[in-house]
Parts: sequence; C-alpha cells; structure tokens
Amino acid sequence: MSHVIPLGPAARMLTTREAALRLGVSLRTVQLWVEADILPAARTPGGHRRIPYNAVEALALSTGLGGEPVPRSALQRYEAPVTEVDDAPAMPLRAEQGRIAMPMDVLLVADDQSWQTRCAQAMAPYGGAVKLRFAETGYLALLQIGQKVPDLLITNLELPGMDGLAMLRTLERCESIAAMRVLVLTACGSHELARRGGLPRSVEVMELPATPEAVAVRVGRWLLGQRAS
Repeated sequence: MSHVIPLGPAARMLTTREAALRLGVSLRTVQLWVEADILPAARTPGGHRRIPYNAVEALALSTGLGGEPVPRSALQRYEAPVTEVDDAPAMPLRAEQGRIAMPMDVLLVADDQSWQTRCAQAMAPYGGAVKLRFAETGYLALLQIGQKVPDLLITNLELPGMDGLAMLRTLERCESIAAMRVLVLTACGSHELARRGGLPRSVEVMELPATPEAVAVRVGRWLLGQRAS
C-alpha cells in the first residue's frame, strides 16, 4: 500500500470503529481488511486493534473512500516498543485531490442474480473506485470482454451453456487473458480441475463456498495494487 507509515512508538492510531467512520464503511469491513492485510494493525497490551492514522488516510486517498473526518482529539499514541520509528505526517488530502484515478473495471460472471446483488453490496464501500458489470453466462461474458477487456474478471466455473472453463480457454486462445486479472470461484478441488483440463497459469482460485465480503476483500487488494502502480 502506498504512503503507509510503518508502526512505531508514538505513531498516531485509530480504533477500528474510528477507521470505519473515516472510510465510510462498516466495522466488519475494516476488520476484514485488517485480516486481509489491506490495512496494517497493531494490538494494545489489552488485545485491542489499533490502525495507523496514515494507513487509513492512504486507503481513503487511493480508493476514493471517505466518511467522517477524524477529530484530532481522537488520535491516540501507540506506545508499544517497536524498533523502527517513522511517524511522518499523513499526506494532505488537498495534494491528492487533483489526481484523477480511473475506476477499476470488474466483470463478474455468475448466473445467480442474488449473488450478483450481494457482491455489489459488498463492493459498495469502494464507491466510484470500482466499476462493476455482470454477465450470466460464459458466452455473454465473451461478448462483453470483446467490447472492453476488464481489469479484473471474476467468474464461477459452473455456468449455463458455455461454462467458465470453456470461456477461459477461449480467452487464452485469443490472448485476451493476458490483459486482465482473473479470479475463479469454484467448489472443484485441484484433482477435479486437472481432470477437466486445468486452468490457465495466471488464474487465481477462490474455493466455494465463499462470501461476497471475501470476494470484495480480494478486489480491494487488487484495487490498492493498481493504485500503487
């Protein structure tokens, strides 16, 4: 993550609730981002999470998230003994507002409309930083990709008509797959996937059942990587 200040003595810290208010997301979303290493965190002697103020500001700037500003009186000092000290001030918001970042284009392929809706709700905290589109079958996904290659393709393997494997093999032959990241959602194990011909090397796999929130966390990782580059 860009502009994240390493944890050190006297670093300015927020509680998870304060971080959630600053980012305009739920408390559970912040907890998931900490567990997924999207946000760094330290623990107090009492076991409570504390998140660096600068890391929260960096995430807000890089994704376009924004909730309530954190009052200066709420900032806490982290006193745990850490060897490396770097408590540089947070990057001011005004210096970043002139930069226009293109939204990450995400194509979600799934024939379950309720799953599509839940994924859209899970990614809603990213706001305009993510543009989400949908396709119900592999064939319809190929049509959309032919019109515009997404930054990220998320697809179930089990689809009506042309399934996800057939779609990915078609993309591989067209070399379109090299222009995007691909996340496959499947309940198949490695042996079953190998029996069905395997997946392209560049594809990442998330085992089902998986929650829409877990998918959104993975999208957040890619989003931050895209903004950092």
